[in-house]
Amino acid sequence: MSIQIPEPGYTGKIKEITIGVGSKAVTVGGQSAFNFHTFEGQIPHQSLIAYEIPDTIPDDWMDICKKPYQDVLNDPIGWAKKCVEEYSAKILVISLISIDPIGMNRPASDVAKMVEKLIKEVDVPLLFWGCDNPEKDTETLRLIAEVCDGKNIGIGPVVDKNYKQIGAAAIAYKHVILASSPVDVNLGKQLNILLLELGVPENKIIMDPTTGGLGYGIEYTYSVMERDRIAGLLQQDDKLAFPMICYVGREIWKTKEVSLSSSEFPKMGNQEERGILMEALTANILVSAGADILVMRHPKAVQLMNEMLEELK
Repeated sequence: MSIQIPEPGYTGKIKEITIGVGSKAVTVGGQSAFNFHTFEGQIPHQSLIAYEIPDTIPDDWMDICKKPYQDVLNDPIGWAKKCVEEYSAKILVISLISIDPIGMNRPASDVAKMVEKLIKEVDVPLLFWGCDNPEKDTETLRLIAEVCDGKNIGIGPVVDKNYKQIGAAAIAYKHVILASSPVDVNLGKQLNILLLELGVPENKIIMDPTTGGLGYGIEYTYSVMERDRIAGLLQQDDKLAFPMICYVGREIWKTKEVSLSSSEFPKMGNQEERGILMEALTANILVSAGADILVMRHPKAVQLMNEMLEELK
């Protein structure tokens, strides 16, 4: 008796989104099946890893993560060039931590000047991520959108409190929106609907479903991302058929398990290896759930993920 393997019957397709311009531009999405399920559908574009680059010396980064970038810690442009030239980065995320009102509160105009220099020095696609303060993010990202006119960058996080202002700038200068919502299918869909009604083109939205780290809500994150992808591929819900970005490094390198030193807790094993493995494992899980862009910190964790992606493509 032969065994009939049931076919899932995918009826939808994830939208393709291109970031950047010219020969270095990258495209994500376009799947007609779940990631790695090449036996069920088409996976035209491999998931990408974006190096995270703070725009000033990060106080909340562990020394383990700072060490590979020791010579460029206070130089975001040099840091970006290092990631491209030494680590072969294909896409970068510039984390605008300096604009945080409860931190440095750097003026948006100063950041815009830095960005203007950056786009002249680095030719890979760029994503700019604010400080999670809707008002300051709005002010800064609108200026960055103008400075980067014609570069097809990504800007976020765009949330329900500032989607109109940042969305309008993205439309005007033809950039990609990074639509961020709490770990919830309905809230993510609602934000996409608002952006589409505003006039943001379908090929200019990437979803940020909010990421949990290994041991810190990864199961719930996975299930929400999986439901997003099921809706897009199997339920013909075109409001959820968008690529997804996950901020992995930020979640992992702040966990208690990574902060425990090898000398004080020898049974936990080598601290650096532990952190690298936790970052790589979290990225591995999230890409299986449907992540198209993974924002990571440690070069060795990135290397592990790239090896896995290359082996499974």
